[in-house]
Amino acid sequence: MLIVSITVVGVLRLFDTATGSVRPLALRDPGKASLYVCGPTVYDLPHLGHGRYALVFDVLRRYLLFRGLEVRFASNITDIDDKIIAKAAAEGRSESEVAKEFEDRWWEAMDALSILRPSDNPHATHYVGEMADLVAELVERGAAYETSDGVYLRVESVPGYGLLARQDLSSLRSGARVEGTDEKESPLDFALWKKAKPGEPSWPSAFGPGRPGWHTECVVMSLDLLGEGFDLHGGGQDLAFPHHENERAQAVADGKVFANHWVHNGWVVVEGEKMSKSLNNFTSLTDLLSKSDARAYRLLVLRAHYRSPLEITAATIADAEKALDRLDGVVRRFGIESPLREGPVVRGQGVAIGIDEEAEKKFVASMDDDLDSPAALAMIFELGRQAHQAADGGQEDHARALARTVSVLSGALGLELGVAKEEVDEKTQELITARDNARASKDFAKADAIRDELMAAGWVVEDGPTGTQVRK
Repeated sequence: MLIVSITVVGVLRLFDTATGSVRPLALRDPGKASLYVCGPTVYDLPHLGHGRYALVFDVLRRYLLFRGLEVRFASNITDIDDKIIAKAAAEGRSESEVAKEFEDRWWEAMDALSILRPSDNPHATHYVGEMADLVAELVERGAAYETSDGVYLRVESVPGYGLLARQDLSSLRSGARVEGTDEKESPLDFALWKKAKPGEPSWPSAFGPGRPGWHTECVVMSLDLLGEGFDLHGGGQDLAFPHHENERAQAVADGKVFANHWVHNGWVVVEGEKMSKSLNNFTSLTDLLSKSDARAYRLLVLRAHYRSPLEITAATIADAEKALDRLDGVVRRFGIESPLREGPVVRGQGVAIGIDEEAEKKFVASMDDDLDSPAALAMIFELGRQAHQAADGGQEDHARALARTVSVLSGALGLELGVAKEEVDEKTQELITARDNARASKDFAKADAIRDELMAAGWVVEDGPTGTQVRK
């Protein structure tokens, strides 16, 4: 087992799901942060919950950059899965075609939300060989066993199993439901490898052709890219157990040091209930972005603490757009350009030099306190009010300095201000029409090519219920 030494990064404190407490974020390598956040399974359009976790961890990443750290941010694409296989079969397409279509839709939504692209974006299908090797190693160690339909991890062999569920093994065992083969030694045991079924894609392994279980993907990819003892593993609250616990279990069973800190964001709720397809309250993120300013969703995410439930309705989006108008009005009044045109904001460098020191200290204190973005945002709005007040009183230089601070600190959160609505020219409209026609005729290659042409011209391309939407 690798022995990993860690150092504490400043005073940034984050809730750790593993300990159930807020504690300092400790870094394996001084000045460098390594983060792994579970990405999407690409079989459908992204939903609002996807958008929230992507924004939460984008804000965390941007804040670490603001603090001057070098950040390596890995986030995967699950491009083979039961849901992808089922959709491909239902539509008479290959799994790779389905995965590519919805991965493209994913990146369109992420770009619209101004999410920084990952440093590393591994695809599950590129790591199947390494996953098969891990499964074989776990069997050799006695931590896993083979059945007629696959290979399962023997969870009772893993010390501390249930850590991220905040329950011990006996509690989990009493509430478990038996799923899958009756050859399982325990209902908690989970599939590491699924043996091939007729008509399904498969890869070779020591146990015959098949494909890895979902829980095996990220443990292999994260350790390969970030190494043992990487700093932080994150995702939505629903992933803490069993997905992240089962990743951790495999690393422990293989004698590896896994993530040092676990961070999970809260639910997106509709009418007080968790958003999900089973509750029939599923809303496409693509649909939301086609009907509203994408920045409004970032603002809503920032207004709520990342661990709290977040309710998304037409009313909350409309209110966020009105709030954006107020902030936009501050920077437009003084003709201040967005600091994000030069890339992520870094404290004390470039555009961040010379901003209001007291405001910066308050911002850092709030964000260091378990990413208290609501407090940081409230301070930014107050600065905007003060800027107008100072200008109205003839203090133009002071007002401009405050407005620039509003712009820079908003930029540190990934919130670009002063964005003007763009008119669509005739040529662009022709491309939009051609793309909609291509999609209607299922010529996805042509539609993708037109999308790339629009993006090369500087447009953000989104798919809405009425067709292609563009903005800058």
